[in-house]
Amino acid sequence: MTKLSVNINKIATLRNSRGGNNPDLVKVALDCEKFGAEGITVHPRPDERHIRYQDTFDLKAVIATEFNIEGNCKEQKFVDLVLANKPAQVTLVPDAEGQITSNHGWDTIKHQDYLKEMVAVFQQAGIRVSIFVDPVVEMVEHALTTGTDRIELYTEAYAQQYYNNREKAIAPYLAAAHKANELGIGINAGHDLDLHNLKYFAQTIPGLLEVSIGHALISDALYLGLEETIKRYLAQLN
Repeated sequence: MTKLSVNINKIATLRNSRGGNNPDLVKVALDCEKFGAEGITVHPRPDERHIRYQDTFDLKAVIATEFNIEGNCKEQKFVDLVLANKPAQVTLVPDAEGQITSNHGWDTIKHQDYLKEMVAVFQQAGIRVSIFVDPVVEMVEHALTTGTDRIELYTEAYAQQYYNNREKAIAPYLAAAHKANELGIGINAGHDLDLHNLKYFAQTIPGLLEVSIGHALISDALYLGLEETIKRYLAQLN
């Protein structure tokens, strides 16, 4: 079974837009778990425009499922935050400062030595590491040398091309997944996966362990309600 981790950044964005604590980020996370989500994901950024650093401490104290913290490990504050919280998983994403959303994976060839060093830092603290990568076989091959436990396939290109030709859209992801399976690297995926394209992706990609979904899921919840939305996403995976 592929696990569903709910990214709650958008809940934090809504809260921050008015100040105060409405909606309550911690309550939403606990509700996601209650409704069947198998993990909670946050992606704090330096400007704290959605997830605040304190949020990670508040969430870590109560989350019973897997806690996944995403972010750019070139920011020392992020590294310190992860080590202080010791989540189940840290996902290393090469975001530039001020970037609206993640839009590319790591170049695991160019940054091989750096990633190897950072992967070791987190693994020594008992944290599983996933590296955000584009669906390129060479990037997966060189991810192995970093010692990472998993990769997270960046799925925006798949989502954009899905309606035009889903077989063509998923082809590079399938090749990357086969290589990861061959090398013994775990596979996660995320970005723009939704109720329309998720089922085909999950059924086609061998060894898919986890998907992290935020924007689409929270948007769907406006119409369907959070509990019904999570049930529908779980149904796509199972």
